[in-house]
Amino acid sequence: MYKIAFVFAKKGQMRFISHLDLMRLFTRAMRRAQIPVKITEGFNPHPKLSIKRALKLGLESDNEEAAIVLKGWLGLEDFKERLQKQLPEGIQVKDAKRDFN
Repeated sequence: MYKIAFVFAKKGQMRFISHLDLMRLFTRAMRRAQIPVKITEGFNPHPKLSIKRALKLGLESDNEEAAIVLKGWLGLEDFKERLQKQLPEGIQVKDAKRDFN
């Protein structure tokens, strides 16, 4: 298991997307990018994705923090490139790093 912490920007029309929809957006983008995401076990499995704080609807941000747990190794640049290709205009992955916590 590998944990990647990444920073993203939420601007333009994407400022009107809710926190729950943003979680769904990242989940779908990672599935389309074929990123090996770790899925929880249990009755309702979902990706181990967390966004540090929920931004109010209508606000823009340059430095939103999120973390994802992967079940296989993936290079940081490869992660950023593959994910960015699947994200809509207004969401930009700015930085990614290994998280050892």
